[in-house]
Amino acid sequence: MAKSQETYNKKDKEKNKQKKRQDKLLKKEERKASSKGGSLESMMAYVDEFGNITDEPIDPKMRKAVIAENIEIGVSRREEEPEEKVRKGKVAFFNTSKGYGFIKDQLTQETIFVHINGLIDSVTENDNVTFERVKGHKGWNAVHVKKA
Repeated sequence: MAKSQETYNKKDKEKNKQKKRQDKLLKKEERKASSKGGSLESMMAYVDEFGNITDEPIDPKMRKAVIAENIEIGVSRREEEPEEKVRKGKVAFFNTSKGYGFIKDQLTQETIFVHINGLIDSVTENDNVTFERVKGHKGWNAVHVKKA
């Protein structure tokens, strides 16, 4: 007589697989039964004028027209100030070995980069200077820097 090809271990594994499938189907049916219906309206969320999220639609009469150009994202634009050719400032930092430093503009209180090539007179920290401002790759640069 030939031995059965199915061992106890194989039968046990097959029973476990069947049980898992059955459990999965039961859970799926429970989820369907307990869900609220899943319609699009029940999933919608609305934002009121204060930025709060609500589940009820906003009254169209209460809506305000918004012009997209008036929305400012980030830092607000500065008003253009009259450009002075020569500005005054104070050397906040200068490293002579590396050849660069920073000047604090007295008018705008901005910190402006200065390279040793932009100097007319040699400067050290806390010197009062006059300079011209030019736009560089990474921002404003001071050129024609002289002691005041």
